[in-house]
Amino acid sequence: MAKKKTFEAALKELEKIVKEMESGDLGLEDAVKKYESGMKQSKYCLDLLDKTERKVSLLTKDSYGNMKEEPFEDE
Repeated sequence: MAKKKTFEAALKELEKIVKEMESGDLGLEDAVKKYESGMKQSKYCLDLLDKTERKVSLLTKDSYGNMKEEPFEDE
């Protein structure tokens, strides 16, 4: 079974793609390929963030299914 990519790994890959594209050293064809790859990485990251947000929302419901809001305390 294939190991799932972590959010951090996908974000690092996306950052690398952005740097390569910003360098201006890519030809048009390569730039389009990098853009497509970057969009896939971006979607993957956004999907993971959405799933995590839903999971956190589920974890913050009380026993009656009501959302309970608690202030975020920054350490």
